[in-house]
Amino acid sequence: MNLGVVGAGTMGRGIAQVAMTNSCKVVLFDRSEDALETTKVEHKNILDRLIKKGKLQGTSQDYLQNITYTQSLKDFEHVDFLIEAIVEDFAIKKELFQSLENIVATDAILATNTSSLSIASIASALKNPSRCLGVHFFNPAPIMPLVEVIPAVQTSDSVFNHVYETLTSWNKIAVKAKDTPGFIVNRVARPFYGEALRILEEGIADVPTIDWAMTSIGKFRMGPFQLMDFIGNDVNYTVTETVFQSFYNDPRYKPSFTQKRLAEAGYLGRKSGKGYYDYDNFSSNPKPTKDETLGHHILNRILVMLINEAADALYLNIASAKDIDLAMEKGVNYPKGLLKWANQKGITWCKERMDDLYNTYHEDRYRCSAILRKYSAENLQFPV
Repeated sequence: MNLGVVGAGTMGRGIAQVAMTNSCKVVLFDRSEDALETTKVEHKNILDRLIKKGKLQGTSQDYLQNITYTQSLKDFEHVDFLIEAIVEDFAIKKELFQSLENIVATDAILATNTSSLSIASIASALKNPSRCLGVHFFNPAPIMPLVEVIPAVQTSDSVFNHVYETLTSWNKIAVKAKDTPGFIVNRVARPFYGEALRILEEGIADVPTIDWAMTSIGKFRMGPFQLMDFIGNDVNYTVTETVFQSFYNDPRYKPSFTQKRLAEAGYLGRKSGKGYYDYDNFSSNPKPTKDETLGHHILNRILVMLINEAADALYLNIASAKDIDLAMEKGVNYPKGLLKWANQKGITWCKERMDDLYNTYHEDRYRCSAILRKYSAENLQFPV
């Protein structure tokens, strides 16, 4: 296969690496000569390390001969499959896709790596929108196994099937998601951040205690505040705001002023040296209150909100139960699939915890998914 990648940023470089180490011929485009030169050096260094560790066979040159670095879109003339990985701006993506359609072959597949924009809107920029779809890789693309594959309403079945099979041949775990805001992962994961922030704002627990509860008791790899600092508070806030607005201001996805103010102050997390934690003077950070009762309260409140979101995604046919659980395990490293977790906790337990929250706050944010009520009443479990 001949693959084209637009954008030599972190994601574009990673996607190109995945493809070229899976025997694809890759053309990587960026307007910046410096970005391409940096990418060349980075690719060689990464390949050398992987070969030294025995994770790849041969020499770095064996793989580098599969890739061409270019500043000309015309070099995409012979690609079969093209993925853009550029800035999250619909107008810029639309202009790019319109330019590409006049360059690539008439049967070439055009894909966007967007994490938040409508695939249908992007596809509508094309004369032949049936060959467009979303392929959402997770960062870093060579390491994270999950790829969300999102057909637009215009996407042909043959295009979806071909891309799904291609990604699987690259040893990726591909899941199918409906073209709705946040797809699977960025939709279902919102309460991990949002409810943690709400608990903080209510004064129930401080940042290190909430993170301690989720990692030590819940066995999540990172706590919500650790993860927000890792992602970047500007990036995480923007995703939340985008999902909120895209769902017509549904209170389940309401952003937090706490995070907004941190982003406005430039407290972005690790990349700025300060966020919810101070990374320049880490010893100054407060220690968690290791109260088991409080910790279980925090975990159960955030967990049931996550389960409710996963259940609602299933109820609205965003994805299959299997793909929802796979996405959360492989895309954000949750300790287990949320629907499987719901089965283990008990569907009635989940419904009652959601009703308790609603009865306490009387906010639509805490409405229980209809599927939890149905499964509880009928004594059913999620098919995972």
